Amino acid sequence: MDLLTKNSGVRLDIKSVGDDGTIEGYGSIFGNVDSYGEIVLPGAFTQSLVDAKRKGNRIKMLWQHDSTVPIGVWDDLAEDAKGLWVKGKLAIGDGTPQNPGVTAAREAYALLKADAIDGLSIGYRTIKAEPAAGKPGILNLVTLALREVSLVTFAANDRARVESVKHTIAAGNLPTVREFEDFLRDAGGFSKSLAAAIAAKATPHLRGEPEAKADDDLRRFLKAMGA
Repeated sequence: MDLLTKNSGVRLDIKSVGDDGTIEGYGSIFGNVDSYGEIVLPGAFTQSLVDAKRKGNRIKMLWQHDSTVPIGVWDDLAEDAKGLWVKGKLAIGDGTPQNPGVTAAREAYALLKADAIDGLSIGYRTIKAEPAAGKPGILNLVTLALREVSLVTFAANDRARVESVKHTIAAGNLPTVREFEDFLRDAGGFSKSLAAAIAAKATPHLRGEPEAKADDDLRRFLKAMGA
């Protein structure tokens, strides 16, 4: 079976890119219906992580899922309530002839710093999948064989990000400010600056600050998102 890929649905926060090339973020998010009609379930990566540790194998860090272009190492991978969290270091070197680093890693690092790329994506094989109860056409990914986590140009397809935010609101919760801004850009077609301005105005409401009093227009907009 060919290796499959899936984007995380979450942008790699620029604050998570260190000056030494250290990066961290989520390679996969649990409970999100993606554009393929699939949901990664909690525990999907448990066996892969256990096997990799037991055998002393590393989950590869690649550039754009290209197996010929490794760009660093993942030092720490773990499942938490949100998804598959990863932390590693790009092989950017230190600029000396003795440690020049990897060209693709240096390029990826520069692009991350410039906010020109923003995402992580996993490469995997499906071990176990089953239809999602009560969700026609949706498939639960129960167990996955994780092979690599790549830095990619796009963090997620628009549908996955939009559906994730709508699901959050439908469940009676509010998205983060960053998720709301992304939603405005993806679903509403707003420019980056305008989406940021709207999200900034909504920040007190999204954070649930008790003193925040949502105006009627904002309240109706948030309600419509979860419809």
